[in-house]
Amino acid sequence: MEITYATASSRELGEGGGEVTTSTTEMPTRQVKVIPFQHPNQTTSFPSSSSSSSSSWFSKWRANVKSMTWIQWMELLIPCTSWIRTYNWKESLQIDLAAGITVGVMLVPQADSSFVPVFMYAIFGSSRQLAIGPVALVSLLVSNVLGDIVDSSDELYTELAILLALMVGILESAMGLLRLGWLIRFISHSVISGFTTASAITIGLSQAKYFLGYDITHSSKIITLMKSIIAGIDGFTWQPFVMGSVILAILLTMKQLGKSRKYLRFLRAAGPITGVVLGTVFVKIFHPSSISVVGDIPQGLPKFSIPKGLEYVKSLIPTTFVITGVAILESVGIAKALAAKNGYELDSNRELVGLGVANICGSFFSAYPTTGSFSRSAVNNESGAKTGLSGITTGIIIGCALLFLTPLFTDIPECALAAIVISAVIGLVDYEEAIFLWRVDKKDFLLWLITGITTLFLGIEIGVLVGVGFSLAFVIHESANPRIAVLGRLPGTTIYRNVRQYPEAYTYHGIVVVRVDAPIYFANISYIKDRLREYEICTEGAVRRGVEVERIYFVILELAPVTYIDSSAVQALKDLYQEYISRDIQIVIANPSPEVLLTLTKSGLVHLIGKEWYFVRVHDAVQVCLQRVQGLSETPKKIDSPTLEEKPSYIQRLRSRLEDLELGAQEAQVQKEADPQLEPLLSRKS
Repeated sequence: MEITYATASSRELGEGGGEVTTSTTEMPTRQVKVIPFQHPNQTTSFPSSSSSSSSSWFSKWRANVKSMTWIQWMELLIPCTSWIRTYNWKESLQIDLAAGITVGVMLVPQADSSFVPVFMYAIFGSSRQLAIGPVALVSLLVSNVLGDIVDSSDELYTELAILLALMVGILESAMGLLRLGWLIRFISHSVISGFTTASAITIGLSQAKYFLGYDITHSSKIITLMKSIIAGIDGFTWQPFVMGSVILAILLTMKQLGKSRKYLRFLRAAGPITGVVLGTVFVKIFHPSSISVVGDIPQGLPKFSIPKGLEYVKSLIPTTFVITGVAILESVGIAKALAAKNGYELDSNRELVGLGVANICGSFFSAYPTTGSFSRSAVNNESGAKTGLSGITTGIIIGCALLFLTPLFTDIPECALAAIVISAVIGLVDYEEAIFLWRVDKKDFLLWLITGITTLFLGIEIGVLVGVGFSLAFVIHESANPRIAVLGRLPGTTIYRNVRQYPEAYTYHGIVVVRVDAPIYFANISYIKDRLREYEICTEGAVRRGVEVERIYFVILELAPVTYIDSSAVQALKDLYQEYISRDIQIVIANPSPEVLLTLTKSGLVHLIGKEWYFVRVHDAVQVCLQRVQGLSETPKKIDSPTLEEKPSYIQRLRSRLEDLELGAQEAQVQKEADPQLEPLLSRKS
């Protein structure tokens, strides 16, 4: 493949001009122009100062608040108004109603703890497919903690469970209002995918008891589940297995038909309801004694009551943090996965507020902590839910069921509900993501694998902690070991690029150009210093040109990608400068951002290095350094700053340019490598 680069003027090309053959009519020459930067002083400031940045942030915030319309305020305070205003009643209503009814039927056994939270989340939540309610993991945590405080048969046990819902809701809402949802960004998609896949497998196995006809140990660990399934095989009954398998086959068939044929799309939403109806009709007609059913459900809506047991708040604080952490990771993890599948962005802060409001309001109606459910969210998504209307429908179904329909739900076979759950979680087993990660990034695949394995074998809570821990470890490692590139000049241009990416790029004897592709701060400055010392010895096999010298005299730092530099890094750079000066090596700074330049000025590093060693472009810095290297090769001496007296006169520069225009781009002598017109980035004071 032939690579073509943009060309520069004949003077700027220097010795590189002979390597690229271009016609003057096809590639017109241009003059090299250097834009001088003024050194920041008392009259010059950049927006990076703390006072200006704070005032700027406050001004922007105040302007945004003033510019918000009443509709935007409504969407901010009540998120559901955003989808209500744009709701497509013709296309989405039927699907949302079907999805809401399906999830509502599944929630009937936990109706008392689901009724109010479901409504509140539909109004204040940001996910369109997340179905909240009691979940096994949170229920297990609540049971384990409260079991150590009071007997489960005691009334105080229920009061403390309700109090936990209030405390968890307050903590979740506070995190959302303080905009701490950014913490969720540190959880990579690989962790969420691995966690979701492993949890889907665990949930699917936990439903096996309804197919097999005997109880198995309640656990989130796959080995415990498998041992329990094998140990109780003597209690196997074929009737629920056959019914569950038939209903599962029907559900999978309807789902596949709905995916493959557009005119049969309604079958995806109708599948779960069809399974429930078929199972219920069969039980009503034949009354099989070996098939367990949902059974009697208490009738009536939950009554308003203020949470009690406030004297136990202090002892429940650690548990509140644990449950909140697990609930947020599980719920936001599901919500982010479903949002990615459905092509929209999830607002983590609104998600936290929605979950918090749901738990706070639920605690006043006898609900214990609720969060997003894997199984019900999967069913809601597979049923085609488009908006929060499905959640409102679920709440209405639960309310109607509690008031009027509880007798009709008593004969729903548990194996039918299990079949619905299994068919839903099958879609959460994201093996395609694992294949994609293996092809694209082995590190992300390892993260996916570690999270999945620990979730399967050590439990959901351990899997979450391990996955998040490794995700943070990778973030810290990448931050502490930033990418550093040695830059070389592309033939026939004044462009400098990574010599590894562009093998044809060449460097110069006595000069090394290094680019740091990250902010420089206390965590990575030691690594950067070590790499700079390495580059003094070896520049990764790049081709070198210019006057041959025995060692490095100049280290040029390209700081364009560096957006921030802290005090620890500044001090380390001072130490590095002193170390270099003791060995006659000069640090040169190219293209620093205004924020970084201001920090270097305040710290005294600009004065220490010298204003004359700051340049707008890498090429400007290289040309001046080449000029010095040539002088050193002729008469070895200590490096001095470039002075104005060393520059040729204006007549000499004009004559040189006229000769270039007449002769065209030709191969220049090494002595003409430096461009005498160049000026440093910071103007010298007289």
